[in-house]
Amino acid sequence: MKGKLTPNAPLAPLVWFKAGGSAEWLFEPKDADDLAGFLASLDPAVPVMALGLGSNLIVRDGGVPGVVVRLGKAFAKVEAVDVTTLRCGGGASGILVSSTARDAGIGGIEFLRSIPGTVGGFVRMNGGAYGREVKDILVACEVVLRSGERRTLGLDELGYTYRHSELPEQAVVVSATFRGHPAEPAAIQAEMDRIAASREASQPLRSKTGGSTFKNPPGTKAWVEIDAAGCRGLQIGDAQVSEKHCNFLLNLGNATSADIEALGEEVRARVKAHSGVELEWEIQRVGVMK
Repeated sequence: MKGKLTPNAPLAPLVWFKAGGSAEWLFEPKDADDLAGFLASLDPAVPVMALGLGSNLIVRDGGVPGVVVRLGKAFAKVEAVDVTTLRCGGGASGILVSSTARDAGIGGIEFLRSIPGTVGGFVRMNGGAYGREVKDILVACEVVLRSGERRTLGLDELGYTYRHSELPEQAVVVSATFRGHPAEPAAIQAEMDRIAASREASQPLRSKTGGSTFKNPPGTKAWVEIDAAGCRGLQIGDAQVSEKHCNFLLNLGNATSADIEALGEEVRARVKAHSGVELEWEIQRVGVMK
């Protein structure tokens, strides 16, 4: 093992909600070989979870058992491999990927500018925004399975649907290949600027939040149903439904993860009672309730 292994590592500083417990172990591998060797030698009974930027995540207050894997700078490289294709590390941010694509004159990847996360998370959940999804640009991804085996998976092996993939449980995405189309950097930048302005106008970007909370139900938008059910501004403790965009939950200061999750469940109950619509969590909830 060449990376860093930390016991009882607080996760609240690493997630956007700034709430929640600790990881039993936090492993930050040096490279993909280091990760593969570590997982191969780890007791198969020990659970493993990958952590990106922590934007789409509620870490419960009792913490996360087993090992949390966090990919650092070694996994954040992005490079153009030809005129339409990028190879991206699993820890690279959406902003870095889209900016590198712009500089290389590769269009069609601008939407990643708007998703607060890393390539690993995008691949696992078929991340999307502004009419595009990862399934539209993914060629293949490289993963380290829980067994330590390294494997390359093509697009057709991931079984993508809306915000879902068939990526093996506990697998860690260490890289992905994305393909766009030739475009002028100025036009790509203009589209990125449009997306950034739209997000700024409609989303609470400077708050402690997890991003979009619930998946859009068929035929409607989650925020529309939440607003219609009278949940805009609803509060439990320091957890609040955003008044700016009510598919976002906020930590106003000292909310616990239990407060945030309870607020989400209250929103689901009120929407169900009002319209019969079943909201499905988009944010992952992990760990043990305290």
